[in-house]
Amino acid sequence: MAKVFVPKESRPRETRVAATPETVKRLTAAGLEVVVEAGAGEAAYFSDAAYEAAGAHLESDGAAAWRSADAVLKVAPLTPDEAGALRSGAVVVGFLAPYRERETVERLAAGGVTALAMELVPRITRAQPMDALSSQASIAGYKAALLAAARLPRYLPLMMTAAGTIPPARVVVMGAGVAGLQAIATARRLGAVVEVSDVRAAVKEQVESLGGRFIELPQAESGEGAGGYAREMGEEFLARQRRIVAERVAAADAVITTALVPGRPAPRLVTAAMVEAMRPGSVVVDLAIEQGGNCELSEADREVVHGGVLVLAPSNLAATVPHHASTLYARNVQALFQLLLRDGKLAVDPSDEVVAGCLLTHQGEVRHAPAAAPAPAPSA
Repeated sequence: MAKVFVPKESRPRETRVAATPETVKRLTAAGLEVVVEAGAGEAAYFSDAAYEAAGAHLESDGAAAWRSADAVLKVAPLTPDEAGALRSGAVVVGFLAPYRERETVERLAAGGVTALAMELVPRITRAQPMDALSSQASIAGYKAALLAAARLPRYLPLMMTAAGTIPPARVVVMGAGVAGLQAIATARRLGAVVEVSDVRAAVKEQVESLGGRFIELPQAESGEGAGGYAREMGEEFLARQRRIVAERVAAADAVITTALVPGRPAPRLVTAAMVEAMRPGSVVVDLAIEQGGNCELSEADREVVHGGVLVLAPSNLAATVPHHASTLYARNVQALFQLLLRDGKLAVDPSDEVVAGCLLTHQGEVRHAPAAAPAPAPSA
């Protein structure tokens, strides 16, 4: 019987957990022994007792469990020490930050560990239940809109009172991927006027279906990338985009940036000059900070006030909604892990297109070519 270990996350401010009592039941029903480190789910409000009731064994000695596990289910990227604790032939599934955590990736490969990166799951119909990037980005977009609303010194909705009418706040969302679309929907529910910028003209219909106004950009080149992601655009296009969007940003009460390109530094869409043109009291929420940020002034997990404008760059907003973020993420992980099971035993099949798409290391090699390439230089 294969032993699956769910550790308590060690990264600072990581409150999520990679398995919940719901998914533990499914894993044990599939013939697996599930071991959960004591306290692993506490920050997400899943008790040790609930895990035991679901069929898990509790383990207080995490170090021993790492060494004996056939598979480990994680949320945040492993540290190099955690990677070194896994035995040869073990499997690890989680967000592994393959473009950033190069030392860890190398240790996983050298140790003969099979690693499947949740951020590399291909965006195909069959893999939708495993799409953790989307499930967590949706939460981040929702929370970004709430964060902007909470930090603004003014209302979001139109308010008609005996003392007069307050016009609705104006919100600009940059990037209409999963996080951006959820930010649009949430800001609209709160009553804001929302304008949206994206390099992919194809998302205009989605933006408008949520009540947003699409900012038209000159489309000399397509912004569509593989798998529905945006692709990296040339500097000439980005300069034109900044000029068009700058006027909307200057009139905005809040700007939420979500633009990312897989494996590349985040495009710089909001310059210091654009922030300086905003009214004091306005807010910028930058969700792209883990890849350098879309705003020139962003500093990870720090509040920056520039000319009276507040710039926020939270690096892990999904972890601020830990219960539901864990619920969704654990389902994503369990759906992917099911592909590795044959009669209760682990059997990694690199010919499966989903497994192949997210297979980071296997049999002593780094299988994901971009992760083995030199890291790209950060944006200027």
